[in-house]
Amino acid sequence: MIFSMRRIFLLKLWPIIVIFLLHIPAPAYAQSRPFEISGWIPYWRVATGTADALQHLDTFTEINPFGYTVRNDGTLYDAAKLYPEWVATTTPLGTTTIQLPSEWTPLIEGAHAKKIRLIPTVMWSNGETMHRILSDGPKRRALEDEIAATVKENNFDGIDIDFEGKKYETREYFSTFLKGLRERLGNKWLVCTIESRTPIEDRYYGTTASPDAGLYANDFVAINKYCDRVRIMAYDQQSIDLKLNDQHKGVLYAPVADVAWVEKVMKLISKSINKNKLILGIPTYGYEYDVTAYADGYQYDLLWSFNPGYALPIAQQYGVVPASNVAGEISFSYFPTSLQPAAPLDGTTTPIIAHDQAAQAALLFASTTNSNLKFRLAWWSDAQAIASKVALAKKLGLRGVAIFKIDGGEDPDMWNVLPKYEPIQIPAGASSLTRALRVGSTGADVKLLQMILNSDPDTQVAASGPGSPGEESMKFGVLTLRAVEKFQIKYGIAKKGAVGFGTLGPRTRAKLNELIGR
Repeated sequence: MIFSMRRIFLLKLWPIIVIFLLHIPAPAYAQSRPFEISGWIPYWRVATGTADALQHLDTFTEINPFGYTVRNDGTLYDAAKLYPEWVATTTPLGTTTIQLPSEWTPLIEGAHAKKIRLIPTVMWSNGETMHRILSDGPKRRALEDEIAATVKENNFDGIDIDFEGKKYETREYFSTFLKGLRERLGNKWLVCTIESRTPIEDRYYGTTASPDAGLYANDFVAINKYCDRVRIMAYDQQSIDLKLNDQHKGVLYAPVADVAWVEKVMKLISKSINKNKLILGIPTYGYEYDVTAYADGYQYDLLWSFNPGYALPIAQQYGVVPASNVAGEISFSYFPTSLQPAAPLDGTTTPIIAHDQAAQAALLFASTTNSNLKFRLAWWSDAQAIASKVALAKKLGLRGVAIFKIDGGEDPDMWNVLPKYEPIQIPAGASSLTRALRVGSTGADVKLLQMILNSDPDTQVAASGPGSPGEESMKFGVLTLRAVEKFQIKYGIAKKGAVGFGTLGPRTRAKLNELIGR
């Protein structure tokens, strides 16, 4: 009876509660913590990639030329040739030096003009060499020095570290490398691009997990500590999630990145890495497979990766209509000329036009004749798949998304589904930080300071209450002081005990002003 009376009371009160909630102003946290869009431009597609990025530059928070790599001796190699080169050449009149222009120059200048972060990627995928260099103290420190010097000499906004295929034994050395690089970069950004991690219970679903299942090469705690942004390569899923594979048994399932898998990955990783740093990597490409249909299902043999511009003419040639699939991506199956059946498999002369009809026909043939039959499968990430992952990133409260790759070959509708960048909303009366601020200072610029500090979990003024995201104030108090001190330490501007520690001097203001609007 007591429960019933309470329920009746709440039901009567509910309209009043709804009206009250409707009059509560929307939190400003989204304004002080903008959703970020970044993207990799591969050096092997520099002409089309830079042209594509320039055309849509206002979409981005950050641009990532892809980039640099590491030689076997542990030194940095500029594979992209980001800046003009001086090359010696011999002529009949003797030896002369000429400057070769860089194809990246228009993009670099455009990014700087719009205050978009320009952060090249250092990509390294040789696990053996990586361990040898990072486990050698002098060589590791030399690489840290070279990377930091390259960033500063070229006026990059930071560096993106994408070291893939590391061994578990390299784990602590990689963390030490990140720590050393963080110290050397000072006020520059350290971005870390990291492989995805599927929950063990899903990765080994229906089987016994291997003894080393939980031994990972990436220490997420250290990565969360040293990296300003952590971008997760949530793609190339293929067959790694045995639970999802089992759920889709008997139907075509060869995902680049099933949104259901991506959600598992990001929820798992966000337990160790602050969501305010987490960036969801989204693919723009696909894969083609030779698929063999057996009576009980399909076997996939990966052929190659492709951009959508490769697959669509094939679909047109064979009269197939691509369509969305169970993973939220797009695909179609077909019998190429080399695999064309001698007669229609369904006993009619009807052309195969549905996106999965070739697969269904092959499976029916295999089960009826107790044999097998091959066909082709093209599967890729289109604008609709990209939009679903952007929506997922927002739903999960992630900092943003990163597109791999920007090269002119992605689905052109992608640009219609990527959200436009929305910078920090500048409070009335303060467009930038122009004066020294310290404990006791008041004004609109103090509120702006707190908003910038709140955009980074490492420098957040408060988690709740006055000074927290959405509740920034115009008073510089002790909480703001501590946040400023964290900011100065993070970017190597000042340390405890130094003159100006906790005060907004010229260097601190300059770095904070860099973050306004971007």
